[in-house]
Amino acid sequence: MANNTIEKALQRQKEAAAKQAAQQAESRQEEQKSSTIERTLEKQQAATTEQSAKATAGKAPAKPQPGASVNADNEALRLTINLEELDERGFVSVSNARKLINEEYREIKRKLLRNAFGALSKTLKNSNIIMVSSARPSEGKTFTAINLALSFAAEQDKTVLLVDADVLKPNVTRTLRVNPGEGLMEYLLDENKDISDVLYRTNVDKLRIIPAGQTHHLSTELLASERMNETIDEFSNRYPDRIVIIDTPPLIGINESAVLASFAGQAVIVTEEGRTKLNDINNIVDRLNPDMAVGFVVNKAVNESADNGNYYGYYYGSGPSE
Repeated sequence: MANNTIEKALQRQKEAAAKQAAQQAESRQEEQKSSTIERTLEKQQAATTEQSAKATAGKAPAKPQPGASVNADNEALRLTINLEELDERGFVSVSNARKLINEEYREIKRKLLRNAFGALSKTLKNSNIIMVSSARPSEGKTFTAINLALSFAAEQDKTVLLVDADVLKPNVTRTLRVNPGEGLMEYLLDENKDISDVLYRTNVDKLRIIPAGQTHHLSTELLASERMNETIDEFSNRYPDRIVIIDTPPLIGINESAVLASFAGQAVIVTEEGRTKLNDINNIVDRLNPDMAVGFVVNKAVNESADNGNYYGYYYGSGPSE
């Protein structure tokens, strides 16, 4: 009886040992199978990556989505301004030279900066967007826009973007004697373009320029488009240290200027002494947004006490209309 009990116990131990051995063998098979599957997947993934790399080799990088970043400078877009020649032609100097015109525009600039970033800025929409215009052609608006841009570029904590929106008679790059490619009109016409495709760096460190680009029969509609509105909002709100100067067409008789006036928080109106009529000034005020800060610059004012008999004076008054 005892022998039978012992034999049964030994039999159970053998069965248990056999079962354990079978389980271990099965476990090893599963591990080997899993390892094989993992290696197969790794090989497939590597093959897919290699195939994808070959398929995209040689293609141009994907273009960023429109509006993705208005500060992403395209290194290929650069304008070199002859600053020495510009200085000789009577523009604001970016050197350390103290010139009368530098001081005059420095004074105008201070008023604009206070409006853009001071207490008044809370009452203005897009206070850092400044349109520069005149009543009629040839009164010096582009001269004033460029000088303001050069003066703002001398600020230590500000950057300036000069936009040529006089799409009917663009004059910024012609005055600077540089030859850009595409500009504002091409950007507004092509939804696949990013603003960085028409934003040009210059050899003035803190100055960027967007040229007007080609003329177009739908320029008013393009400037009034939602795309233009979104771009202006991006300029105004995304980079709080940026001043945007927009050189617009003359205000009298041209629809584009009235459209652009709706975007800006400030307006600098250039008048020519002895030429601009009071009736023109009244017409200008009627065409501007009544909530803008508006100032007037008197250009080509004669000063008999000056050595050369001529200087650029100014008068600037600001504040929303009551």
